[in-house]
Parts: sequence; C-alpha cells; structure tokens
Amino acid sequence: MSFFKRLRESIASKTEAVTSKFREGLAKTRDAFVGKVEELFSRRKKIDEAFFEELEEILIGADVGVNTVMALIDELRAEVKKRKIEEPSELRPILSEKLIGMLQSTGDEVGLKENPDGITVILFVGVNGVGKTTTIGKLAWRYKQQGKNVLLAAGDTFRAGAIEQLEVWGGRVGVDVIKQQSGADPAAVMFDAVQAAKQRGVDVLICDTAGRLQNKNNLMEELAKIHRVIQREIPGAPHETLLVLDATTGQNALQQAKLFGEKSGVTGLVLTKLDGTAKGGIVIAIRNELSLPVKFVGLGEKMDDLQQFDADQFVHALFAGMVGSDTGTDEEEIAE
Repeated sequence: MSFFKRLRESIASKTEAVTSKFREGLAKTRDAFVGKVEELFSRRKKIDEAFFEELEEILIGADVGVNTVMALIDELRAEVKKRKIEEPSELRPILSEKLIGMLQSTGDEVGLKENPDGITVILFVGVNGVGKTTTIGKLAWRYKQQGKNVLLAAGDTFRAGAIEQLEVWGGRVGVDVIKQQSGADPAAVMFDAVQAAKQRGVDVLICDTAGRLQNKNNLMEELAKIHRVIQREIPGAPHETLLVLDATTGQNALQQAKLFGEKSGVTGLVLTKLDGTAKGGIVIAIRNELSLPVKFVGLGEKMDDLQQFDADQFVHALFAGMVGSDTGTDEEEIAE
C-alpha cells in the first residue's frame, strides 16, 4: 500500500467534524504558505539553485525554522541527485512526504497521560497572553464531555484578574475553582486544591500557574516548588505539565519551548491561535527541533476548537493540494 493511500485511509477514519476544524483553522497558513509553494512549482520549469533558494525563503517565511529548512533542503537536493529529477512536479510528492514525516508522532505521544489509580493532575505553564487560561477552560470542558469530575486550581496569584478569569471559565464549564487571595503562595493554593480533589473524589485536577518569564529564575524555582508539593500529595503527579505557546509568535514560541522544556519538566505543548496566523509552519519546526510532543492545538474561539493534535489531520488540512503521486490520482482523492 502506498504512503498516500495509508494517509487517505487514516483521514477517512476520522470524523468529518474534526477534519473540518483542522481545515478551517489552518486556512490562513494554507493560503499563504502552501499557496506560495504551489505557485513556485508551477512557475519554475527546472530544478536549479534559484529554485531551491526560493523554496527555502518560502519555508523560512512560514516559520518552519531555519535548522529544519536547511536539513529539508539538503534532503531534497540529495533526492534530486539520486533520482535524477529535473521537473519540479516530480519533486512535489517527495517534499510532501518529508514534511509529513516530520509531523508524525509516536503512539505513546498521542493524548494526555492519565492516572489509573486516582486523580489525574495536569499543570499548565506559559507566559502571559498566550491563551493559557482559555485553554484550561476548554480542556476542562473536554473532560466534562467525557463524564469526568473536574476541579481547577487558581495558581496564577500574581497577574491582576487571573483568578477571576479562571473563575469565569469555571462558571462557563460548570466546575469549581480552588483559590486564595491575590498574591498568595501558589504552592499553598496547589496544596489546598489537591486536598479538595481528594475529598471530592475528583477525576482530573487542572492547575493554572503564573505567566513565567524564562529569564527570571525565581519563577522557575517557584514552579519546581509547586511540582514538589503536588508530588508529595499524589505520587507520580503532575501527570502532564503542558506549556502553552501562541502560534502567532512563531520563532519566539519555539525559543520559549526550548527554555521552558529545559527548566520546568514540560511533557507536552499546546499551540494556541493557529487559526489566527499564516505561519502555522511553526508546528513543523517544533516537532522537528524538540523532543516535546504537541498535545493540543487551538483552531478557533469556540469551546470545541481545542483539538488533540493529529499529524494526519494537520497534513490533510495544510498540504492536501500538494500530496500527489505519479499518476495524480492520489492528489485528486485526498483533496476531496
């Protein structure tokens, strides 16, 4: 079975609703990024140095990342030489397949880890303004839809309005929020939240934390303290520490991921606001340059627009027009 047939079958197994979410959420990136690539392949009649330079510029412009782009261009050059390719159209499916390969995740990265023996604790970290609180609310809603008993912890005690913002989301979703007064010790809030979760028989405890700046070590030390408090009360927790990144910030998001990943025990990433950027290529850069999996992506403002990251869906939504075969049949079918 061909690579593209397997991809089609994988897409076919997904619900149409999810497929539409990805397609609509990645429209800006598809129009700007893939549109330019398609135009390049149509305009250029031969593969030469000018062709590769222009492709490189397009990929870097979409925030695919310099390191990733350089490696990708080198691989394409090697394929051209090996297969004696002269026409850009012949290189098209090879580029698609390599991009798809960069996005594929291993089975153990899919979804969030859960505690089989009790309360699942999920800790959220990230700088202010990336959509952290909104993501927490939407994740709580997802769990509620699954019939889970959810509790929120307002550990961002420093930012003005942060506690109230989380309470608003708690009210929308129908879950309680454990809090203290503004300026309180976040670790103390987490202790209270864990005790409340135990008393109430909660399935999932989702914890907010302050918007941390990676250059302030005291804030990272505070995060480590929160980890210790939670671990002491629930061995093995937190089961996930999710770093929320704003996709519209492109390479800055990648730098945040590198710094937070090194210092704060991050286990996965959430990329918000993908629907608001033409630089969705940052997902490729993050997947290729970091060992951290992308767990969720934000594809819109609605409650159900927080979607579990799915490489096949991402590829289908973004690169459908580029995926083809020698006969052209696969391209037509996957684009349907």
